[in-house]
Amino acid sequence: MQTHNSLSKALPVLLGFFVMGFCDIVGISSDYVQRTFNWSPAMTGFVPSMVFIWFLFLGIPIGNMMNRWGRKNTVLLSMAITVIGMLLPLLIYNSVACVLAYVLLGIGNAILQVSLNPLLNNVIVDGRLLTSSLTAGQVIKAVSSLVGPEIVLIAVANWGDDKWYYCFPILGIITLLSGVWLAVTPIKKEKNIQMRQQLSIIDTFSLLKDRTILLLFFGIFFIVGVDVATNFVSSKLMAVRFEWTLEEVKFAPQVYFLSRTIGALLGAFLLARISEIKYFRINIIACAISLLALVVVEDASVNLICIGAIGFFASSVFSIIYSLALQARPESANQISGLMITAVAGGGVVTPIVGLSIGTVGIMGGVFVIMVCVLYLTYCAFGIKVNIR
Repeated sequence: MQTHNSLSKALPVLLGFFVMGFCDIVGISSDYVQRTFNWSPAMTGFVPSMVFIWFLFLGIPIGNMMNRWGRKNTVLLSMAITVIGMLLPLLIYNSVACVLAYVLLGIGNAILQVSLNPLLNNVIVDGRLLTSSLTAGQVIKAVSSLVGPEIVLIAVANWGDDKWYYCFPILGIITLLSGVWLAVTPIKKEKNIQMRQQLSIIDTFSLLKDRTILLLFFGIFFIVGVDVATNFVSSKLMAVRFEWTLEEVKFAPQVYFLSRTIGALLGAFLLARISEIKYFRINIIACAISLLALVVVEDASVNLICIGAIGFFASSVFSIIYSLALQARPESANQISGLMITAVAGGGVVTPIVGLSIGTVGIMGGVFVIMVCVLYLTYCAFGIKVNIR
């Protein structure tokens, strides 16, 4: 009976992971933004920044404020902000409104990522079930990343290219339903922990003095950069290299997200049997090889396979780095968690550089920036020294 009760409370929390994946629409939707408002590649490159830069500013402060607000209330706040952002373009449709929609999506997503994993801990008391539930949450997020571009394409197919932004209210309605379900679900509030916010922020950033934590912090920064930038570049690369139509280029991000979903499922199975560091090293080398093949080989089928391979091999790297950071400083687990979530801002920093590179030297300039990120991750995989199983 207790297990059934925990499951009924866990389901609305797990649905929140589906909302968490909505930020990945920035890749395909940026193409429509660029055409609608005549933005340059450099300007379009800032679209992911509008979403992901908020992790840099909100990760640690929200983690601290969550002690006062409560985890459930913090999750509900994130969803309310997301709903407002997703409905805004229906009321006012111009470039400013779209920018604000992306900004509110990013703010809501940053708050959600900080608060949702801890909230799951409130409803799952068994340690083994908690680990399985967290893994299930990441798979749900990966499925959402796969479905998100389809929602954009559904809006385009039903209402036309100029109404692509109708995808926003669809996402808003799903978020609203998720929030209502969570709001009516009774979840016991965690014990309130008083904390001085300013001191905590200073203490948290002081952890970067530890070389291992510094390496892993930038590991998170660059793996999110690789993820967002590959999503951003994939459709543009196929359009530039092979003159694919709008209908055809949609397959590039679809292949990427499908491969990432499969990789996450396989990773959840294999990481129970293989040490994190070995799995990290094998996958990041394979990811680098896939990127190199993407640069060298100009064949549409091969390039699609390479795009999928990048998503597949990079799919478990975030969770591995996150886990290694906790193992490196287990006595500072809460601070490490906030610090690593802050590093998700890498998605908002790397992609504008990709956009500038595409505008300056062409599409391969963007791929080169992704390669630099992967090379750092390769250095990280072989350079870190932590206690591993």
